Amino acid sequence: MPDPSVEAFDPRAVVDRLPQLPGVYRMLDAAGNVLYVGKARDLKKRVASYFNKGVGPRTAHMLARVAAIETTVTRSEAEALLLENNLIKSLAPRYNILFRDDKSYPYLRFTDHRFPRIAYYRGATDRKARYFGPYPNAWAVKDSIQILQKVFRLRTCEDSVFNHRSRPCLLHQIQRCSAPCVGLIDAAAYAQDVDRAVRFLRGQTSEVIAELEARMQSLADALQFEQAAAVRDQLGSLARVLHQQAVDTTGGDTDADVIAVALDGGQACVNLAMVRGGRHLGDKPYFPAAAARGGDAGADEAEILEAFISQHYAEHAPPGVLIVNADVDAVELQAMLDDGARRVQILRQPQGQRRRWLEMAEANAKLALARRLAEEGSQAARTRALVETLGIELEGGDPAKLRVECFDVSHTMGEATQASCVVYHDHAMRPAEYRRFNIEGITAGDDYAAMRQVLTRRYTPVARGEGSLPNLVLVDGGQGQVSVAKQVFEELGLDSGVIVGVAKGEGRKVGLEELVFADGRPPLRLGRESQALMLITQIRDEAHRFAITGMRARRAKARQTSQLEELDGIGPKRRQKLLARFGGLRGLRAASIEDIAQVQGVSRKLAERIYAQLHGQPG
Repeated sequence: MPDPSVEAFDPRAVVDRLPQLPGVYRMLDAAGNVLYVGKARDLKKRVASYFNKGVGPRTAHMLARVAAIETTVTRSEAEALLLENNLIKSLAPRYNILFRDDKSYPYLRFTDHRFPRIAYYRGATDRKARYFGPYPNAWAVKDSIQILQKVFRLRTCEDSVFNHRSRPCLLHQIQRCSAPCVGLIDAAAYAQDVDRAVRFLRGQTSEVIAELEARMQSLADALQFEQAAAVRDQLGSLARVLHQQAVDTTGGDTDADVIAVALDGGQACVNLAMVRGGRHLGDKPYFPAAAARGGDAGADEAEILEAFISQHYAEHAPPGVLIVNADVDAVELQAMLDDGARRVQILRQPQGQRRRWLEMAEANAKLALARRLAEEGSQAARTRALVETLGIELEGGDPAKLRVECFDVSHTMGEATQASCVVYHDHAMRPAEYRRFNIEGITAGDDYAAMRQVLTRRYTPVARGEGSLPNLVLVDGGQGQVSVAKQVFEELGLDSGVIVGVAKGEGRKVGLEELVFADGRPPLRLGRESQALMLITQIRDEAHRFAITGMRARRAKARQTSQLEELDGIGPKRRQKLLARFGGLRGLRAASIEDIAQVQGVSRKLAERIYAQLHGQPG
């Protein structure tokens, strides 16, 4: 593939010298920043089309800033599409539609065991186990596991628990497990249940029902009425599950992705619905990351869907059928999606059940977009309230320009002290800009010294002219923390008027926080109904969560001990019961509050506290 050649920007001269070959073009501004990356079957025709009359306002706005064009010739359209996708993800051009995708989706796994276990799994797959999915979210996997427990009574416990059971657990008592751990079902019968569960997941429901009905009749004919009643109950559970399914299954479509786009208010939402084994597993909405910058305003449905498909399936294997609600370039996309072994079918106007799936995906896309717009409106209102309440002056008076940095310090009795800095900007938290600071060289438990160190490290570069000071610096604490922060800023020659402390109120109750100012203003209590305080506590809680998770990871690495030993209110006996019930820390983390509360000696309130500590929630 030849190296890209940079052309001095003269539209006619650039177009005249371009080849009529497939490739990728990049439009740059005067500073050399990439504004847009595009692909073309014919570079000459595609680039020339930008300079014809009748381009839309979005394109006209971009062209007004173009100072140069780079081109790269490829061997095929599919290669151009892949190169375009890689460049969009690496360069994040302002005028491209960019989706931030999950790197991994959850799966349902059948372990390689004499009595296979069904489990939630996220990560790289291997040949040692059987995997079903991917699923759009964790809830869809757990819902499928519950169905398999109700109908086929397959085990979910860790092998460490399975190998040491002496009597059936609670799941057997509530008819969710056949108790192979204590020999209440033999390996052959359990294997039949596993086989039926696998066929159920593959959409072969009618075959499973027919087989169970035949077995029930056979047992009844042999006068084995107890066994026949057990199969009858299994059939009843399966019938109830099928009745509760929101979407009917079909005989032909086993695997399909249904992709619908909705536009409103200059923003877009792409809803991905996954159908596996003929079962609708749920939806997941995606929003173009460029929307906050206004880069994709004016894009049409087909353009947005093409961007999503090319980016999403560069990371994930496509199913056999894609159902879409816009006139995408199916030929071009199929050139990228086909792997030689099979052809991916792209349907624009499906019929029957497929059409119902698409209509549902469209409705969910509209609902997700409406919810997003409402949430953004609410968050913008909170930002405006904070700016007005604290009298913060912003460039142009635009609340979206408000930048808040919040600091918190976390440790366990002085051990593994770590500080966090989280960022709020443009009406949203910005996780990509978060930072953690390992605190060293201080007296254990000295929170003031820790705050001094983190603020000094964070803002010394700003004092040197590297970067700018945020509009608001929040510190988790009262007058003492604020005094330390003020000293640091004065030593660095920075404006300490941006510092505000968030002191916990009476009884540490949310809504009673008091704001402490470094510029001499009297402390301020905003009250529970204040939108400004809602935003402040949201940012403060995020800083607290980020500091705690970092501290725990650092502590665990240093001590090489289980997090179970550090849970408040958990002694050796309760810890042993939790380990026996869930098989280890990983199983406990995956458990819900209700699951934890079922353990003997653990109340609902204690279960909530355990769950909060395990997941780094304030509390």
